Amino acid sequence: MTTVTKITDLRDLDAAFTIREKVFVEGQGVPADDEYDQHDRQRTTRHYLALVDGQPAGAARWRPTENGVKLERFAVLDAYRGHGVGTALVQQVLADVQAEVPDATQVYLHAQLRAIPLYERTGFQKVGEMFEECDIQHYKMVLG
Repeated sequence: MTTVTKITDLRDLDAAFTIREKVFVEGQGVPADDEYDQHDRQRTTRHYLALVDGQPAGAARWRPTENGVKLERFAVLDAYRGHGVGTALVQQVLADVQAEVPDATQVYLHAQLRAIPLYERTGFQKVGEMFEECDIQHYKMVLG
C-alpha cells in the first residue's frame, strides 16, 4: 500500500533526501550542488515522502515562486517505478497545493521527457520549447 505524507520530521526529510540522492545524483548524474539548493531549507517549501508498505519509495517538494507554485524534485526509486508511486505523489501534492494556495496564478513544473506521460495523466500540459537542466531534457508543464 502506498501512502504519501507531508514531511514534518527531520528523519523523513533525510529519507526524502536519500531518495533524491539515489535517483538524481547517482542515477542521472546530477551534481549534488545542483540537486540540493537553498529552497530545500526554506520554510515556504513543502516536502513529501511516499512509502510503500512502510518503506521509503519516493519524494517530492513544492514551493511558491513569483510565477505561481512550482512542483519539483519528484523522485521514485527504481524498485517502485510503475506501481503508482509517482501518481500518488502528484495527487497528494496537488491536493495540498489546492488547500494551501487555492488562488495560485499557476501550478507548474519542469518535466523530464520520460515523466511527461505521468504529468499529462494528472492534468498537466506541455508549454513552450524543450530545454535542458543539468544536461537533462525537460519541458515546462502547467496544470490545465
